[in-house]
Amino acid sequence: MGKVMINNTHGKDDVERATLAFVVANAAISSGQEAIMLLTIDGVWVATKGYADGLQADGFAPLADVLKQFVSSGGTLWVCGACAKPRNITAEQLVDGAQIVGAATAVEAMVNGAQTLSF
Repeated sequence: MGKVMINNTHGKDDVERATLAFVVANAAISSGQEAIMLLTIDGVWVATKGYADGLQADGFAPLADVLKQFVSSGGTLWVCGACAKPRNITAEQLVDGAQIVGAATAVEAMVNGAQTLSF
């Protein structure tokens, strides 16, 4: 099994990009790959409870739905700790399945062979 790590830096500022990151991650899982979603910059908001509700880009499923599909399909949802801190986002505010991680965790995934893609 291969491993992909997708970096999403967007939320309400660009719902299409945020959604597309999860669409690609869900496709990776469907094709038998291990998928990690790394949320950074404003993308960290996507992992907070209720944030994605009501957000939908033209031609795409609602962001909340593709996020739930990702987590329920076994995707790994990482929230950048350095990005969450200045936004005062705590672990208690995150959706089920999300976890705050440090940069070393992401670097370790890359060093261990994760292919990366950024949105």
